[in-house]
Amino acid sequence: MLQLQLLSSPPLTPQTVNLNSISNPNLFPSFSSLNSSQTRSFKFNPLSKPSKFSLKCRQSEYFDQKQRFNDSSSSSSPSSLGLPARFYVGHSIYKGKAALTVEPRAPEFVPLDSGAFKISREGFVLLQFAPAAGVRQYDWSRKQVFSLSVTEIGTLISLGMRESCEFFHDPFKGKSDEGKVRKVLKVEPLPDGSGHFFNLGVQNKLLNVDENVYIPITRGEFTVLKSAFSFILPYLLGWHAFANSTKPDDTSRANNANPRYGGDYEWSR
Repeated sequence: MLQLQLLSSPPLTPQTVNLNSISNPNLFPSFSSLNSSQTRSFKFNPLSKPSKFSLKCRQSEYFDQKQRFNDSSSSSSPSSLGLPARFYVGHSIYKGKAALTVEPRAPEFVPLDSGAFKISREGFVLLQFAPAAGVRQYDWSRKQVFSLSVTEIGTLISLGMRESCEFFHDPFKGKSDEGKVRKVLKVEPLPDGSGHFFNLGVQNKLLNVDENVYIPITRGEFTVLKSAFSFILPYLLGWHAFANSTKPDDTSRANNANPRYGGDYEWSR
């Protein structure tokens, strides 16, 4: 709200004038440019000469507070602190019996004594299956997960509409609890050829769990998944980090330093 107040010597008969009701704006040319949607008023004494004029605009306080908020927010953002921004992405498919969420997981690297980095674990794609608990409601507390390796992702990318595949996982393979948890993911074509069934079976003897979650995936949904898998696959292998670190003048130096990876090593034998 914008308020104008005209203060004078001890008033005789103060009057209030509404600028919106003035038929002749030339009487107050300095106020003619004010926004008509703003409420404005001032008091004056017609028999005395004004001795003091004050103008208070509350809008300036609003903009000052907004500017201070923006300054504080920008100063605390990750980019302003020198930290890399992190993004979390995923894709979800909701059906009547279950929901499926697909999320990529980045590879892991370890530093070497030379200052370089070596990949220690390839990335993967995490599948999360949640059974339905009602109409458009899903029980994520009972979700079952399955991690697709880069090879398994390649199998799904190359899968035809009439083809099927099956993946078996034992999270405790090679450990004392081997065989106590079994996960089987089956991808089978629908009878009418319109898509695939994703069926995840989990047997967990440690938690006494035996559950199957299945969800139909249409041809279009499967195409979206395969396209996303094809795009993210090189990043799961960590090849993007190698490509970003490669410079034209480093190629010959790297090849000479390590002949195992030298491009001419095969032909010079």
